[in-house]
Amino acid sequence: MSAEPIELAIVVFLGLAIGSFLNVVVHRLPRHESLVSPGSRCPSCGYALRAADNIPVLSYVVLLGRCRQCRTRISARYPLVELATAVLFVLHYLVFGWTPLLAIRLLFVASMVALFAIDLEHRLLPDAITLPGVVIGLAASVVLPPGFRDAVIGVLAGGGVLWAIGEAYYRYSGEEGMGGGDVKMLAMIGAFLGWQQVMFTLVFSSIAGSVIGLIVIAIKRGGMKYALPFGTFLSIAAVVASLYGEQIVRWYAGLY
Repeated sequence: MSAEPIELAIVVFLGLAIGSFLNVVVHRLPRHESLVSPGSRCPSCGYALRAADNIPVLSYVVLLGRCRQCRTRISARYPLVELATAVLFVLHYLVFGWTPLLAIRLLFVASMVALFAIDLEHRLLPDAITLPGVVIGLAASVVLPPGFRDAVIGVLAGGGVLWAIGEAYYRYSGEEGMGGGDVKMLAMIGAFLGWQQVMFTLVFSSIAGSVIGLIVIAIKRGGMKYALPFGTFLSIAAVVASLYGEQIVRWYAGLY
């Protein structure tokens, strides 16, 4: 679809602003801190950031990636999350247009960005995101795609498949092979995208996780404990499914 300049500018601004908030979520939620109080501060010296220090991406560039007061280096995760969120918002706008479905998919992709960053940094997928996500996805599916039936099947299939894999691995090896957070996350993906895209997400993330995990293990010469957390791959696959999953499934089905 053709992009309306004003709508596109709104989406970019919204993506940067939401990305800035997601950085707060990524930093504070795993630490069980309030997302609203106190205001943004330097983690090293406690300097309270002013409005000029909180402009997405631009402030990081102007300050050369350092705190204005103590000059401690600020993680590159901050501008990367802001830019990634803005880019993904624009891609979803180009796919779905200025429609009610766009709003729910932007909420979904913001959740995926937060879960990706939290799992990568803390190896944690917070219930505070995944469980409300299941409820919101199901509620939205009453009036929006994928439809309530497909969303319910997606929740059961997504959570059930990963739970079964994890249970089978535990019975075979005696070790936890799949965290409960992964199960809840895939159930959330099913609520938003439906059962077909859950299957796509699971296959895509498994392939990507296997390939990249083997590369990481080979480079570090370690075991599976060095592999990247599975939630990061679920996040990437879910975003691809949200944008292009239906087209990919139709293309694959057309091969037979």
